[in-house]
Amino acid sequence: MNRLENKNVLVTGGAGFIGSHLVDRLLENQNHVTIVDNFDPFYSGKEKNIEKNLGNPNFEFAKGDVLNYDLLRKILEKKDVVFHLAAQAGIRFSTENPLKTHMVNSTGTLNVLQAVKECGVRKIVFASSSSVYGIAKRLPIEEGYPTLPVSIYGSSKLSAENYCRCYNKLFRMNVVALRYFTVYGPRQRPDMAIYKFVKAILDGEPPMIFGDGEQTRDFTYVDDAVQGTILAAEREIEGFEVFNLGGGSRISVNKLVLMILNMLGKKEGIEPKYLDARREEVHDTFADITKAREKLGYAPKVDFKRGLENFIEWFAKNR
Repeated sequence: MNRLENKNVLVTGGAGFIGSHLVDRLLENQNHVTIVDNFDPFYSGKEKNIEKNLGNPNFEFAKGDVLNYDLLRKILEKKDVVFHLAAQAGIRFSTENPLKTHMVNSTGTLNVLQAVKECGVRKIVFASSSSVYGIAKRLPIEEGYPTLPVSIYGSSKLSAENYCRCYNKLFRMNVVALRYFTVYGPRQRPDMAIYKFVKAILDGEPPMIFGDGEQTRDFTYVDDAVQGTILAAEREIEGFEVFNLGGGSRISVNKLVLMILNMLGKKEGIEPKYLDARREEVHDTFADITKAREKLGYAPKVDFKRGLENFIEWFAKNR
């Protein structure tokens, strides 16, 4: 394994939730990091995520879009590794905005791959999603499980994965696709469940739960997701490979809300409000991370309780 340090690296979506944490770690390892981010109004506040790095001589920021091929072609010159994290997130958002989701996630990835090919970059690590699996009939889910997404978001990520596979086959590019399972932690997006539950409870409002709350999620702490992402770049992996990055356990939404109520001292007086289940949401996720453990050396270190405490502490300071 070659340690990723003193390299020229590009991170698309580098001001976002996972992207900004990845950038911080890459800079700590003495890499020269360029990010491209368009600060899409899907959610605000991303400027704060990169604020502390603006004076770092090893940090460069290019405001722009992965749909801008000329920009990508220009900034990809002499890069060693590309981490492609830029995406239109949001499973529910994708139902109402399918074209934007497709353009950013599918066409944007195609743009990145073509620019990487033209510039001769050695390796690309692509941020995919557990949403590509769809409804699981057995748990945990391994990488060979059928990919039958039930959301437009998941479909757009699977389309992007297929482009990655094609570019490997046609042009011998080394591409690793990482299927993240519900990443959470400081800087989390405001549309995500943990953020919304904590905000509602602190505001004295009932947390809104879609369905009966017995659906389960495999939550992955952001530091663990970043660890796995860097390992994917460091390992000598030839061709196209897919890895699950999960937290190693799962928890029901009802239990999650109860944990938050207890941590915030709000167990009495606030009751969840239950809404109809969403058709684009799967009932359960749980990653089989055996392949990532064996081939990447991936090992999640932050248990869910501690990760949730870290998020709440961050949220209280940054409301």
